Amino acid sequence: MNAATMNYSKARTADRSIGAILVDAGILSPQDAERVLQMQKTEGLRFGEAGIRLGVLTEADVLYALSLQFNYPFLPTGPNKPVSDEVVAAYRPFGVEGDQIRALRSQLQMRWFNAPGKRTALSVVSTSRGDGRSHLAANLAVSFAQVGERTLLIDADLRNPRQHELFRLEGGSGLSSLLAGRLHDRAVSFIPGLPGLAVLPAGPTPPNPSELLGTSSIDRILEQSMSTFDVVIIDTPAFELGDDALLMARFTGAALAVARSHQTRSKLFSNMIGALSDVGAPTVGSVLVDVPVSKKKPQKARVA
Repeated sequence: MNAATMNYSKARTADRSIGAILVDAGILSPQDAERVLQMQKTEGLRFGEAGIRLGVLTEADVLYALSLQFNYPFLPTGPNKPVSDEVVAAYRPFGVEGDQIRALRSQLQMRWFNAPGKRTALSVVSTSRGDGRSHLAANLAVSFAQVGERTLLIDADLRNPRQHELFRLEGGSGLSSLLAGRLHDRAVSFIPGLPGLAVLPAGPTPPNPSELLGTSSIDRILEQSMSTFDVVIIDTPAFELGDDALLMARFTGAALAVARSHQTRSKLFSNMIGALSDVGAPTVGSVLVDVPVSKKKPQKARVA
């Protein structure tokens, strides 16, 4: 990984009209945009109000355009979604779950990232697979990017990676490739429509994940990431599968612990918290999540 790989570019949308934003996004046709402009002039309405009255726009469409104008980007819903629906913060940052994620982000900013001392990276840990760790890490990364933080999400779960699925990244290179000494200029992917967000996927699954994460190469990669980005969120493997999560948390100096309601075993969770403390990575907070099993059941989050 090199600095050129992680060049950060931010789309300037504050000076663009709502109509131009919606046309460019494919939400509004140029012909309908002209109709909206005509009604706007004749009726003395705002562009969004005219579009809704004509039936060519929804309130969600207008909110999407306004979010870009005020530098709080999120993605429009519809066909050909660039990231998974599980990344709620990317599509519905002001819904119930989106509000919870934004509240968690604010607490992490106060407790860790903006606290005295230069603190850039945080590991997200949990005891077992299916605890919602990857889901939360992805949404947190999006939320940090939405408030203007240059954010890198690293999938360090070399055993059961998920971030490439959540962000629909193609290609085989990733963290494991870099750790094995195979440099790839395209290992880091910037996410279209979410300025400031980059993802380093896990890459090919290696036979020796713990050994790779224990090499000096990981220190170099993380140090460069922390010097390039404002926030680095690291998705780690399940604690019960080995020491991989501890290796990552040791480097970041702290961890956000995730537990799933009615599933995470309390004794194993306590063991994980103790092990994190032993390696010099105390938890900055604990989050209880109820990962949705259907679209009707939202995630619940609580920071302790």
